[in-house]
Amino acid sequence: MTALIIVLCIVVLVIAAVAASIRVIPEYERGIAFRFGHLRPILQPGVHLIFPFVDSLQRVDLRVITLTIPPQEIITKDNVPARVNAVVLFNVTDPRHAVLEVENYAIATSQISQTTLRSLLGRASLDDLLAHRESLNSDLQTIINSRTSEWGIEVSLVEIKDVEIPEAMQRAMSREAEAERERRAKVISARGELEASDELKTAADTLSQSPASLQLRYLQTLLELGADQNSTVVFPLPLDIIGPLMNTFSAGVQARQNQQASAQSQASAER
Repeated sequence: MTALIIVLCIVVLVIAAVAASIRVIPEYERGIAFRFGHLRPILQPGVHLIFPFVDSLQRVDLRVITLTIPPQEIITKDNVPARVNAVVLFNVTDPRHAVLEVENYAIATSQISQTTLRSLLGRASLDDLLAHRESLNSDLQTIINSRTSEWGIEVSLVEIKDVEIPEAMQRAMSREAEAERERRAKVISARGELEASDELKTAADTLSQSPASLQLRYLQTLLELGADQNSTVVFPLPLDIIGPLMNTFSAGVQARQNQQASAQSQASAER
């Protein structure tokens, strides 16, 4: 009876040890196991035996990890203070290097991303930071990748999220943008007036070659004025019509003045 109990205890201990040694590696992970401190082959997805007190297991997630870089205080190339944050997407490509080459690859990648962000954006101007984010994102990704590749880490995306600048600078940029819009409006208006004057000159040259067309244009203008039911009608007369009349009137006035002057001189002579 005692022997049976001992056998049962041994069986239970063996079953418990085997149950405690079973590890399941999912598809999105890889296992890095050490036996007595020595590296074993990478454990692929499936069921594996990890013996307690003999083996140690570290799981490495191969999925894309989203890393948020906290806001960083930077001073741009043109001496403008700003707060910039970003997001970094990376994944492990070599689980062995991610465990052996760096203590904590997530923290190391975060620190490298922060220092690279401050260093690179400090060499860029504010205009580049606001208008050329795509090129800056590409440069950040290239630099970070060059430093994390030896850890088996691949950075797939670096995106600058928000750029905070002082309120005084925001107001100055707003005034600059408003002045630029006014300048463009004035340029467009001047170009429109220039084109309109060219068209009016062309129309005037065309009408001057045909007096009948000019008279028809006058009649059309009168019809448009009459359609508005105005009490006052302004009738325009061309200078080529009223010019001779004005010259004749001026000549008559001058002749009468000459006659009056000659009469006055004769009267004075008789006296």
